Amino acid sequence: MRLRVEFTTEPFDLEEAPEHALAARRVIEAADLDEVDVGPFGNTAEGGADEVLTAVDALLRRSLASGATRISLQVNVVGDATVTGKGDDA
Repeated sequence: MRLRVEFTTEPFDLEEAPEHALAARRVIEAADLDEVDVGPFGNTAEGGADEVLTAVDALLRRSLASGATRISLQVNVVGDATVTGKGDDA
């Protein structure tokens, strides 16, 4: 299964990226994901279910620890990423 996550962290700061936004960006960019698009008003990433869910867990924890007061996210199933030799744990 492939998943796409879209997320934003708050509070916003139009002058410079707050630490919680930078923490979220670092998590997503370091994760083993196929597609990543980060921007000032929204971010998306796509990959296998395990990789996306692991990244979301780290994103939530690190963003909150870095001062986020709200994190909005949406996760969508976008397709099947069945890999030979890997079972489906879901």
